[in-house]
Amino acid sequence: MDSYVLEVENLTKEYKGFTLKDLTFRLPEGFIMGLIGPNGAGKTTIIKLLMNLIIRKDGNIKIFGNDNLENEVEIKSRIGFVYDNPNYYDHLNMKQLKKIIAPFYKTWDDAKFEDLVHRFDLPLKKAIRKFSRGMVMKSSIAFALSHNADLIIMDEPTSGLDPIFRRELLEMLSDIMQDEKKSILFSTHITSDLERIADYITYINKGELIFSQSKDEILENYGLIKGGNDLLNDENRKMFRGIRQSDYGFEALSDNVKEIRKEFKDKVVIDKATLEDIMFFSGMEN
Repeated sequence: MDSYVLEVENLTKEYKGFTLKDLTFRLPEGFIMGLIGPNGAGKTTIIKLLMNLIIRKDGNIKIFGNDNLENEVEIKSRIGFVYDNPNYYDHLNMKQLKKIIAPFYKTWDDAKFEDLVHRFDLPLKKAIRKFSRGMVMKSSIAFALSHNADLIIMDEPTSGLDPIFRRELLEMLSDIMQDEKKSILFSTHITSDLERIADYITYINKGELIFSQSKDEILENYGLIKGGNDLLNDENRKMFRGIRQSDYGFEALSDNVKEIRKEFKDKVVIDKATLEDIMFFSGMEN
């Protein structure tokens, strides 16, 4: 039986003009889950709910098997959190911040912190407010990874980072996952990053859960279908998740490649769909 580090059930949060609706998904221990969706889909709201930065309307959240409200202090001591816009005391420097942050964690590792600061080429005595956005994100990652967290939650961690450091970060996360008890929830709009390292993908759109499945399952079942416009009719349009047409034919997304092959046989071309394709076509009308 799988052991789940994160269990979200029937989660609901309402704002004026936006509702996060009845979300349910689970992250097994020892795996990476990518959280994807367009801007405004609800990704950051979900992460804020997990971290108790905002309070849910309905539903349950369990982290490490415990309710995240009733056991907040214990749970947060085991989480490394990287927010998309870290709210540091930006007049302080890294050395001063470490003195504030480190005492909150029994598992704080000074050697690891110093190694990450060196690896990220971060100045210890320069005020955070003088950092570039990329440097601020690197500093946030350094703090999050320096106390041997069992769950790392990252909200757009690669935003503002150059391609070289993005790749280095992904390699670092892969190294962390060599410990089978570590888990990561990783929100990003750069879906190619998730295709490289994620085990599970949870896709949110307009506050609703579209799917939460293993990445291999998704990439196996979804396909990009190309063919002539004459092949489409009112009935078989229902087989697609989104269709784009031009004078030269149609391109469409399907979540059941086997069904498409049975229906159209060799009259269409079926390519593998990327996560970006899935997000793009899922927002279209048929």
